[in-house]
Amino acid sequence: MTAGKPRLLFATTNAGKVKELRGLVGDTVEVVSLKDLPPIPEPVEDGDTFEANAEKKARAYAEASGLPALADDSGLCVDELGGQPGVHSARYAEGDDRARYQKLLRVLEGVPEARRTAAFQCALCLVFPGGGARIEVGRCEGRILTEPRGSHGFGYDPVFFIPALGKTMAELTSEEKSGVSHRGEAFRKMRPVLLGLQTTG
Repeated sequence: MTAGKPRLLFATTNAGKVKELRGLVGDTVEVVSLKDLPPIPEPVEDGDTFEANAEKKARAYAEASGLPALADDSGLCVDELGGQPGVHSARYAEGDDRARYQKLLRVLEGVPEARRTAAFQCALCLVFPGGGARIEVGRCEGRILTEPRGSHGFGYDPVFFIPALGKTMAELTSEEKSGVSHRGEAFRKMRPVLLGLQTTG
């Protein structure tokens, strides 16, 4: 650790998310993940909103680690399904990512294109040990295709089509994805606060 450089715990084990955050904050903040620390009990994500789950995770990890902690919660909200799977996106079906988006395609079978609108949503929460919470949100609008396309990304990316780009989320490069994604938008909104850690941390 560089002397004087503040540390920030990003409460994830997802290497892609950590890389994305490190790219946003550069060398001003030392970003560590849950993989870099001794095991910390994982809080139960039982909130009704992305914001509630993100804050619950950030607060638990900040208190356990003694570091400022950043946590995100995100998911896919399909209009035809009343916003589902929403906060249950990661648990929508047993198995892997493919099992989840295949279930979604089955549920939406026969639904016309005009009614297949959806949005990825992300809530990002920063908590200081013993302190308050700062929450930023991001959103990416699109629609659900009838079959997967693309080999990048994860989760529901292969079936989430972005009309403005003419591609699914899984057909985008990592740079393109961070430019339009829900998580990228939330990260950019949070960036000034994270850069301020060097003066407040």
